[in-house]
Amino acid sequence: MGRLIPVAAALAACLWAQPVAVRQPEGEVRGFLVLRGEDGAFVANGDSMQTVRNGKLVYRAVYRFKDGSLQDETTIFTQSGHFRVLSDHLIQKGPLFKHPIDMTVNAGTGEVTVLHTDDKGVQKTENAHMKLPTDLANGIVPILLKNLAPGTASITESMVVASPKPMLIKLQIRSEGEDSFTTGSLGRKATRYTVHVDIGGVKGAVANAIGKEPPDTQVWILGGECPTFLRAEGPTFDGGPIWSTELVSPIFPKGSDAATREKK
Repeated sequence: MGRLIPVAAALAACLWAQPVAVRQPEGEVRGFLVLRGEDGAFVANGDSMQTVRNGKLVYRAVYRFKDGSLQDETTIFTQSGHFRVLSDHLIQKGPLFKHPIDMTVNAGTGEVTVLHTDDKGVQKTENAHMKLPTDLANGIVPILLKNLAPGTASITESMVVASPKPMLIKLQIRSEGEDSFTTGSLGRKATRYTVHVDIGGVKGAVANAIGKEPPDTQVWILGGECPTFLRAEGPTFDGGPIWSTELVSPIFPKGSDAATREKK
């Protein structure tokens, strides 16, 4: 970040391991995504769908890869004062994933189940009862970032991951300043956040020592009156390459405009 921050200011700007307050309530929304490699090559098509059911929000993000692989995650959460994840279901399967998984997290009961395939192709089941904190961020990291109060320098949130056994890790998220981008001919600025995975404990120390720590993920958020997610760059699964998650707009074939239709 290039400079030292006075201790008092840093403490005032940080939120440590606590749910993020709702500043921008979520509703029903549909979006289209694409995954691209570091060279810009197409990797996968994505769909994001968010609906409201009985006062709860259901967010689902599905990625379909060129080789037929699938990543499908559904998160159910509430937004009564603070965002609170109730459950998360992540599926990763197909040739792309060396270790396919199907993980279900029930934040209310603390029950976590992971169905996975080992190196020999044998399917196994891992069950765990975990004491899950209220700041669980599975499936909703961009939503949390949209709701950070202006001036927030960093936050720490929790996440359950499969390794393949269920494991609770910390996400250390910090603001890295602003980057410029354009829409049409209009110049704008987005806040860039770095998301660092902190495994913690002996496993974390070993991963750091042998250079096996997961790479950081970068997330860009447009602030202002109506904050929104713009882009993310990082691995989407354990050991995966660096990919860019981008919003895309529909493209209609030539000849489908109103003037052309009137001539027919």
